Amino acid sequence: MTIQRTSAEENFSSDTKNVSSKKIPDKSGRWLWFWVGMSGIAMVSATAGALLAVSLSSTPLMQANLSPQEAAVFDGDRIAGGGLRFSELTRPVNILVMGMSVLPPDVKNPPTESQNLRYLPQVNSFDGLADVMLLIRFDPENKTLKMLSIPRDTRIDIEGHGTKKINAANTFGGPALTAKTVSNLLGGVGVDRYVRINVLGVGKLIDALGGVNVFVPKDMKYQDDSQHLYINLKKGQQHLDGNKALQLLRYRHDENGDIGRIQRQQMVMRALMDQTLNPATLGRLPDVLNVVKEHIDTNLTVEELLALVGYGARTNRSNILQLMVPGRFSEKNEFDASYWIPNSDRIAKTMAQHFDLQSVAATKDTEPRRLRIAIQDSTGDEKTNLQPLIRILEKAGYRNVFIAKSWGEPLQVTHILAQQGDGNEAESVRSTLGFGEVRVESTGTLGSDVSIQVGKDWLQQLNSTENQGG
Repeated sequence: MTIQRTSAEENFSSDTKNVSSKKIPDKSGRWLWFWVGMSGIAMVSATAGALLAVSLSSTPLMQANLSPQEAAVFDGDRIAGGGLRFSELTRPVNILVMGMSVLPPDVKNPPTESQNLRYLPQVNSFDGLADVMLLIRFDPENKTLKMLSIPRDTRIDIEGHGTKKINAANTFGGPALTAKTVSNLLGGVGVDRYVRINVLGVGKLIDALGGVNVFVPKDMKYQDDSQHLYINLKKGQQHLDGNKALQLLRYRHDENGDIGRIQRQQMVMRALMDQTLNPATLGRLPDVLNVVKEHIDTNLTVEELLALVGYGARTNRSNILQLMVPGRFSEKNEFDASYWIPNSDRIAKTMAQHFDLQSVAATKDTEPRRLRIAIQDSTGDEKTNLQPLIRILEKAGYRNVFIAKSWGEPLQVTHILAQQGDGNEAESVRSTLGFGEVRVESTGTLGSDVSIQVGKDWLQQLNSTENQGG
């Protein structure tokens, strides 16, 4: 096992556009199809080259020794095509991703070099608690990619170990027991494959991808000498290398705790996907894998991994959705520890809409008057008038509308967020307003069903209404 100091810099915590109806001249048409063909050849060549390079240079990516019974938890059926279709997904696939932050006390045989240190270093292992958990659905049938964040403090019965926080499942039974527990939480959803990446690999991965451009929502400062954890970030749009990105991902010392960290993780993941999910990524995959392979454990084959990356590169950004397991914080003295209490009805609805699981609870529609709609101003202008916006919603039957904490990132276009994962609810709100962009992600107000992050387009809308004498 290798170890690494846990300073904050070392910690983890289109659709095609409509084509003009005008006929393209023959010469232009020939050149157009020439370049389309060359682009396709380049993608295939890059993919084939990546596959060959990874196959020849990398060690197997699976580092766990699963028993036959544990391996049987995962669907072993083929997920990618054969022959020239090796980089093409052939069916919907659910991948369980776990981010491991491992300290010496978490493992049975910690390295001796960690014993005389005056702080706890991170250990290159896959034992211990799963600090980050995602169930990602790659769905070529619907051309979507959906990421469901599972709060690590989710209260759940772990088979053979009683009621615990879900992140403990890995310590009791590794990826197989974790997959079983996730399936039980989410109405019996199948898990096809798993990926575990430990803290030492996350910063290296982000660096290998060229860093990330992201808006840091507020100043963040935290210090933990026992782990050499130092976080010091300033608010604003900036380019973060792997070390700085880890500070943002690790921070959870505010009113929303780990749930706030999940929201920031979703921000970073969307930014990374916007930057890196493109055909060029396929050609760089061997280099990326060689950098992080010792920090990854997965039962995906190299060919399957290429198929997943290739699918992500071809997926329209509007079809990438970020969800979170619906629930609430436990109340003080409600249990022996603080938990995220899952909402079974909401989970059933989420799984029906996004993971093709049906249930009686999933058929229930929320009436507009019962929807909790939070309004967050992002314009930074204290004079921004939100009352007309509230009146528009109330007139349409939305009775539970409230102003929440402002959104830090300045937005040109209003974001209408399906906070609980129900895109239909958010789309209905957008139709009522007549402006804004619907996003299925959980970065809005926790106590809402739909969050409206008001952008500058609202000011334009308001001025237009006033000029018309409305």
